[in-house]
Amino acid sequence: MTTAKNAARTATESPVFRTIARIGYVVLGVLHIVIGVIAISVAMGGGGEADQGGAMQTIRDSPAGTVLLWAIVVGLVALAAWQIAEAFLARDADAKKKWGHRVKFAGTAVVYLAIAFTALVYALGGQSDSSQSSQSLSAQLMASTGGLILLVLIGLIVLAIGIAFVVRGFTRAFEKNLDLPAGAVRTGIVTFGVVGYVAKGVAVAVTGVLFVVAAFTHDPEKAGGLDGALHTLAELPFGPLILWVVAAGLIIYGLFCFARARYARM
Repeated sequence: MTTAKNAARTATESPVFRTIARIGYVVLGVLHIVIGVIAISVAMGGGGEADQGGAMQTIRDSPAGTVLLWAIVVGLVALAAWQIAEAFLARDADAKKKWGHRVKFAGTAVVYLAIAFTALVYALGGQSDSSQSSQSLSAQLMASTGGLILLVLIGLIVLAIGIAFVVRGFTRAFEKNLDLPAGAVRTGIVTFGVVGYVAKGVAVAVTGVLFVVAAFTHDPEKAGGLDGALHTLAELPFGPLILWVVAAGLIIYGLFCFARARYARM
């Protein structure tokens, strides 16, 4: 463990590594903005998949899209490595809290690596359908012993993550991880953070609810991932308006990620 900690400390002290990790926040911002724009298209009755796969396809179809996809891969892998290093260096007098921090850092690293893998697939000319993957996973779990319970558990975990985003936004807990300047700049960034975290939390929470609904209705097609969650919002009363608000929030979260790249404590 000591060797791993030393390696982690050396990595986090590297200016080059820090810079590349900050690029990870920039590309996260790009992805959320693209997803938000696609979600607005859905709200207006248009097509498109408002999820990571749809965002990657849109980026690949843009000028220099493949180059940007490779930048996403590099940035997110570096950001995941940073989270892993933070997990090794987690400090807290309370052992339970320390391990809680480690689990959070490790979980975040897994998410970043998963997104980086999707970007890699598209950079190499392939494609991925996250909605189809979610539905296939749900179908496989439903066909297995105890699979329904596991599917409900997955849904509840995703729902809890969504609620955590909402709470983090309303309580402005993200501020403690930023070195923000005073004045109007700070106010603007914090406002973007609150709105962005809440909007993303709503989208993630609905995704979790759909997994639970799929389990109780024995219908794997109900579990459609983020794209399914946003389409579900569009089908609610005043759905297009709700989706517009959430989509705008995702775009604002993307802009917040740009600020995070500049002001994150690293």
